[in-house]
Amino acid sequence: MTKYKGLFIVDLDGTLLTSRRQLAREDLKALCRLREMNYLIAIATGRSNYSFTQLISNLGYSKAGERLPVDYVIFSTGAGIMDFPGYTILNSSTLNLPDIRCTIEYLDASGLDYMIHRAVPDTRHFLYRTTGGDNPDFHRRLEMYADFATPLSPENLNNFGGATEVLCIVPDPGGHEVANSIADTLKQCSVIKATSPLDGKSIWIEVFAQTVSKSQAAQWLADAVGLSRHRICAVGNDYNDLDLLHWAGQSFLVTNGPPSLKGMFQTVASNDNGGVSEAVNRWLTTGKNS
Repeated sequence: MTKYKGLFIVDLDGTLLTSRRQLAREDLKALCRLREMNYLIAIATGRSNYSFTQLISNLGYSKAGERLPVDYVIFSTGAGIMDFPGYTILNSSTLNLPDIRCTIEYLDASGLDYMIHRAVPDTRHFLYRTTGGDNPDFHRRLEMYADFATPLSPENLNNFGGATEVLCIVPDPGGHEVANSIADTLKQCSVIKATSPLDGKSIWIEVFAQTVSKSQAAQWLADAVGLSRHRICAVGNDYNDLDLLHWAGQSFLVTNGPPSLKGMFQTVASNDNGGVSEAVNRWLTTGKNS
């Protein structure tokens, strides 16, 4: 096995991606520098494998001769890990049918809108249920993926099998309280909240198998490549990065993250101002990765 100096893990939306959903040249140069110095690079995203693949294609990195300086992708908030650019699934976790039923029973009783995504690798397909209330972010996402959406019924749930996750979308305000209530009720699952990447206000509450989180996926990857936590740096911007940032040997939060998180970690510039590049430079100069 090749001996690598360390592993740099970076969140995607709101961290590596700018507000215009582009990759900044200075951040890409910093990642290339790490690659040249024999560091591994992983993206840890809430996006599904399908959504990530579509994004990379739209950005032009699927063309011959183009190469994004990334070795691994932790997707669906840790429910799956794949190599890059081969897209081979290396590890995945599935929410079983009893836990799905328990989750949607609670969500139905609470009058919440949700989507049940198929198990990896078919995460783009999902069942959904909506109350029909005022939830623009939910309906926007439903419209975006209309080709893969099926209304929930008892019959198609029985034939669904396991799931990657159950995703509940709650308009702001109130999303944080709902997320806390779901986590308190579904203790047998991993419940992770994030700010909506669509409207930047709604709260997305993801219910996974108990073994799912960005940090648990990062630990699996670290074990696979033979690296300890103190040789790992993580950069993020939101609530679904919290466990990863606490877990890594050194962590940074881009300054466009929620104010409530800024006292927990070292901060760097925003996603629009080279925050990832700053994190790389600070990690390399502190000596904590050696």
